[in-house]
Amino acid sequence: MHAIQKARSSSRWLLLILLWPLLLQASDPLPSWQDGPSRTAIMEFVQAVTAEGSKDYVLPADRIAVFDNDGTLWSEQPMYFQLLFALEEVKRLSPQHPEWKDQQPFKAVLENDQKTLSDSGMEGLMTIVGATHTQISTEAFLANVRAWLAKAVHPKTHRPYTEMIYQPMLELLDYLRSNDFKTYIVSGGEVEFMRAWTEEVYGVPPEKVIGTTFIAEYQYNDGKPVIMRMPKLAHNDDGPGKPVSIAAIIGRRPIMAFGNSDGDQQMLQWTAAGEGKRFMGLVHHTDAQREWAYDRTSAIGKLDKALDEAKAQNWAVVDMAKEWRRIYPFDTTVK
Repeated sequence: MHAIQKARSSSRWLLLILLWPLLLQASDPLPSWQDGPSRTAIMEFVQAVTAEGSKDYVLPADRIAVFDNDGTLWSEQPMYFQLLFALEEVKRLSPQHPEWKDQQPFKAVLENDQKTLSDSGMEGLMTIVGATHTQISTEAFLANVRAWLAKAVHPKTHRPYTEMIYQPMLELLDYLRSNDFKTYIVSGGEVEFMRAWTEEVYGVPPEKVIGTTFIAEYQYNDGKPVIMRMPKLAHNDDGPGKPVSIAAIIGRRPIMAFGNSDGDQQMLQWTAAGEGKRFMGLVHHTDAQREWAYDRTSAIGKLDKALDEAKAQNWAVVDMAKEWRRIYPFDTTVK
């Protein structure tokens, strides 16, 4: 009998050891955030708007939180991941387009001529995106994105791009949803590119993903209806385009908004202008060792005017180096 009791006691201790990380997670919804101003502000905000009877209480239907994607929920260096996908698609599709070997900017992509590609500017990049993202059905494009994600790896970490996501922001999304927030992605990225993977990675379903869109056409081909993606932009979901799409698609002003660049400034302004308690936040890339350090002069994710406004308006500015214990889910080094 004594041996049985001893075995049961040992089993309980083993179970407690195995469950301890989960118990800590349950008691601390943001374990990858350091105790600091941003974490405190987030916790106080959520508690204030969810406490019934509080002067700041917000009905669940109005608990809308919007998040930029590139540089806010996942990394964006050395280039926006969608553009890296487009460049790889040019190479994959080149056998079907022999003319590309003599046409710029495709020639530069095929020859890995970074200078010529850079000199082509935004016009060149849009030509590449148009050629790889349009004149194809929505279903076929989604399949192309998923096929790329299944094998592509980041050039620095050699991890799949869907692992280059920020663990602290994943925890924040879960924390908000556990408090009856509706979490939306509002990004300058192309909407179907994101919809290919956001539900699996972030828990954000396609209907809550808002992004840049191409004009689409319904066609009935060979007895099958398809939605074809046409080579013309319908909406650029960046800068002032973000509040416009929020108003058109969500129909409610957010009470919380997170971004990381000047392209998110108008979304944060729109959120701040509503009545009642509001939360506006910026992810500030300050960690050159674990991620990258950049802001005012960066060609990718430039944070300049929005940073000045954040300081003037007392928005939360998350210092990644100081306030995030872990950057990515795969990080083994925790501060």
